[in-house]
Amino acid sequence: MTTKISRPRGRPRRFDADQAVATAQKLFHARGYDAVGVADVAEALGINPPSFYAAFGNKAGLYTRVLERYAATGAIPLQDLLRPDRPVAECLAALLEQAARHYAADPGAAGCLVIEGSRANDPDARQAACAYRVAAETVIRDFIAARVPEEAERLTDFVGTVMAGLSAQARNGHGLERLLATARLAGQAVAQTLVG
Repeated sequence: MTTKISRPRGRPRRFDADQAVATAQKLFHARGYDAVGVADVAEALGINPPSFYAAFGNKAGLYTRVLERYAATGAIPLQDLLRPDRPVAECLAALLEQAARHYAADPGAAGCLVIEGSRANDPDARQAACAYRVAAETVIRDFIAARVPEEAERLTDFVGTVMAGLSAQARNGHGLERLLATARLAGQAVAQTLVG
C-alpha cells in the first residue's frame, strides 16, 4: 500500500515566517510604520510583493504580527518591575529607568515600537499599537490602584506621558544619560506625590 503525500500548490515559501516577522520588526522599529513600504519589507525578506501579500495579507497584518512578537520578546517586562513586595514609587521609578534604558539600547531602532506605532497614519496599524499601549497602561493602573487607588488615574497618566516623552526623545537622538536623568526626575516626582 502506498500513501500519496499531497504537496501544497504553488512554489514553496522561500522564507521562514517567524524570521520574516523579526526582520520586519527591525524595519518598523528603525524607521516607523509609515516610512516602511511593502516594497521595503519584500526586499528585506527577499520575496516579491505578491508573496508578501500571500503570507501576511497586508502591511497592517504584518505589523500586527510584529507587535505580537515585540510584546512577547522585546517589550519592557512590566510584571517583573511592578512587584507587590516593593513600594509603588520605587516600582514606578524602576519602570521609568528601564524604559530609558530600553529606548536607548539600539540607536538604530530607538524608542518604543508600540508608542511610536500609536502615531501611525494607517488607522489599522494605529489601532493595533494603541491596543498594546492601553493594555500596558491597564497593567500599570491596576498595580497602582491595588495600593493607592486615589492616585491610580493621575499616576498612570503621568507615567504614560513620561514614557511617551522618553520614546520621542530617544528617537530624537537623546542618549542614555539624558533619558535616565529625565526618568529619575520623574521618579522623584512620583515619590513626592505619594509622600504628600
